[in-house]
Amino acid sequence: MKVRIEPSGHEYDTAPGETILEAALREGFHLPYSCRNGACGTCKGRIVSGTVVHKEYEPKALSAAERASGKALFCRAVPQDPVVIEAREIGVAKDIIIKTLPCRVARMENLAPDVMRLLLTLPQNERLQYLAGQYVDILLKDGRRRGFSLANAPSDDEFLELHIRHVVGGLFSGHVFQAMKERALLRFEGPLGTFFLREDSTAPAILVAGGTGFAPMKAIIEQAFHTESKRPLHLYWGARTRTDLYLHDLALAWAQKYPHFHYTPVLSQSLPADKWTGRVGFVHAAVAADLADFSGHEVYASGPPQMIEAAKEVFQNHGLRGDAFYYDAFSYAKDPV
Repeated sequence: MKVRIEPSGHEYDTAPGETILEAALREGFHLPYSCRNGACGTCKGRIVSGTVVHKEYEPKALSAAERASGKALFCRAVPQDPVVIEAREIGVAKDIIIKTLPCRVARMENLAPDVMRLLLTLPQNERLQYLAGQYVDILLKDGRRRGFSLANAPSDDEFLELHIRHVVGGLFSGHVFQAMKERALLRFEGPLGTFFLREDSTAPAILVAGGTGFAPMKAIIEQAFHTESKRPLHLYWGARTRTDLYLHDLALAWAQKYPHFHYTPVLSQSLPADKWTGRVGFVHAAVAADLADFSGHEVYASGPPQMIEAAKEVFQNHGLRGDAFYYDAFSYAKDPV
């Protein structure tokens, strides 16, 4: 079926059973997306004309009212006749090639009791070109996949760095913590996603991370330092306890070295043993308390969907434009992680 993107006017064809997003990526048109499984809502857009049917998705990503108004999840919407969609294309990602590659686990390091850093190496003469903030899908033997943000800047790509949180009963994360050994072989597809710092803007950027949502922020921040950008960056990192701020000292060191970078950690469940004297509560509330007017700013948020949704509502109530909020919701597929 024919798909036309407005306002660009670009057109492409979908194969039978193929979603609007799948076909767009295959044809080199980059629409906003993240999870690709109907959980996060990043790919949501409007059907101007034509009809689609949706593969299974999570209701929180597309409400009944939104669907009735003509909205669709492009990662789950399959055209039934020629359709016209309204979506913004992301030109900076057009030269990024998505690859499927083998890799080897070069090093494993516990950053916290439930967070493992994996350093992966590619085959000789292979290199992964990506934008800081993007992610890769680890391909499992049973056909399932697990997405993890790349935590290293593209300018520092001797290893590909992943931060894996151990999920109780998790399929892949359980294997990482209980059975994986250094030199293990993995396969991945990537880079994926449209979460990255928009470098055509000089607006102050508020970076809001929850838990291992710090991983893509680390890549974004280190890449900005590498390019000697002087754009103001303020990282707010929300976690439960002090232990969950697993690279706290690194962020403190950045703040000491770079005058245009600021760091505010926030704990929601600090323990007496933490002896915490810093900010407490929800991380989005801390941001809103510091910045009464969000106009003129951009916000980049990564972490749990609940944090993303709360932040979006509060920040837009404080003047943030809808098109100045970029996010990567760490949504899990319905089968065990």
